[in-house]
Amino acid sequence: MGKPTGFIDYERKDARAEEPKERIKHYNEFHIPLPTEEQQRQGARCMDCGVPFCQSGLMLGGMASGCPLNNLVPEWNDLIYTGNWEQAFERLKKTNPFPEFTGRVCPALCEAGCTCGLNGEPVCSKQNELSIIEYGYANGLADAKPPKSRTGKKVAVIGSGPAGLSAANSLNKRGHQVTVYERSDRVGGLMMYGIPNMKLEKQIVDRKIKIMEEEGILFKTNADVGKDIKAEQLKKEYDSIILACGSSHPRDIEVPGRDAKNIYFAVDFLKSTTKALLDSGLKDNTYISAKGKNVMVIGGGDTGNDCVGTSVRHGAKSVIQLEMMPKLPDERAENNPWPEWPRVCKTDYGQEEAIAVFGHDPRTYQTTVKEFKKNKKGEVSKAVIIKLESKKDEKTGRMTMAEVPGTEKEIPVDLVLIAAGFLGSESYVTDAFGVKVNERTNVATEPDSFRTNVKNVFTAGDMHRGQSLVVWAIREGREAAREVDLQMMGYTNL
Repeated sequence: MGKPTGFIDYERKDARAEEPKERIKHYNEFHIPLPTEEQQRQGARCMDCGVPFCQSGLMLGGMASGCPLNNLVPEWNDLIYTGNWEQAFERLKKTNPFPEFTGRVCPALCEAGCTCGLNGEPVCSKQNELSIIEYGYANGLADAKPPKSRTGKKVAVIGSGPAGLSAANSLNKRGHQVTVYERSDRVGGLMMYGIPNMKLEKQIVDRKIKIMEEEGILFKTNADVGKDIKAEQLKKEYDSIILACGSSHPRDIEVPGRDAKNIYFAVDFLKSTTKALLDSGLKDNTYISAKGKNVMVIGGGDTGNDCVGTSVRHGAKSVIQLEMMPKLPDERAENNPWPEWPRVCKTDYGQEEAIAVFGHDPRTYQTTVKEFKKNKKGEVSKAVIIKLESKKDEKTGRMTMAEVPGTEKEIPVDLVLIAAGFLGSESYVTDAFGVKVNERTNVATEPDSFRTNVKNVFTAGDMHRGQSLVVWAIREGREAAREVDLQMMGYTNL
């Protein structure tokens, strides 16, 4: 695939990012696409390797290597190189219903498994993917394609995140009538309110939703199933139901002073900013503001980084990000060989911006909060933090992070954002449908199945597998749709 010597002839080039001090002045996407000619050269770097791990989606060392959607990456890289953009679009859409999303927010598992990355820089497949879908929109290839006939079957999808949208997309193309229920005021789930505008502008989500509506999918917003809408009502009305409500129960921290004011879950902070941005351009002042405040973000990962980037844009006085675990190495360790996912330290956009504004990395490793202190108004004003070290638990034999006595430190804090992950599905939904959950409160199914213990009720995405990536949610939605179709029709072509 590509040019036989392309990986030697051409260096990797990514879309250029706007400088941190400029991009923090707005909430828009800040990467500038490569010219078409240069993008095609990047496709030429795909090296016709014998075993393309980029499309494998294998679990190696406990983490995925290659695309979970099994995107035919070498094929569309070659088609880009030869200028066959329309064929590249058709090849990409065979496996990925939403490349406009994954091309922006996926961590590029394909690139982590790229053979070029063994001894150099991997092919920029994520940027190639994004260029293909945007070419498709610009040239009318991505227009609505409604099914030619209907089966008469009706399916309800609860949740409009990537898993719900993926399931709805597949089932609608099969000819079933699909209705998607979303409890929020806008469609998109975490892609609408969980991912900041800087990473995924919301008109990109709206653009795809409009096409799905034109293809016949019905969307109902402000529809909180399990509260406002009864589960039994839906069971009677639909032939099948898919629960795709996400892993939306945030993990809390239990320390003295947790009840102080101005301590929020990260998802509430991020949603408030995005909603106010969409409703009024932040002029209504309904969002949780970090302006002029000493901000503490508890937790690493994408959500923690998003909190840092958003706080910097608000005009925070300072930002500190606590991470319990040690700093990862800057390069692969010997026990983390290619094509495993590289467990290396990554400085993301939010941290880059904090460095540019404050002059230092906001992250503090092997550290946690021991106590919050309040002022006379009951607001958080200080935090006592403490260092951690790795120790073996004598009872379980497992390694845990334990406090280091005598390392306490008190710092000023006006706003705390908890980005410690999610525990699983929300009980009011699972209770309403009577579905069983496992010890992690994810909806329980048999292995390699999406069928719950309740007749005609299925599940997909984070609600099924726990907090994960958009690309895994899309795959889960696709696979769940296949199982639903098989049950309803007796066979499936999905």
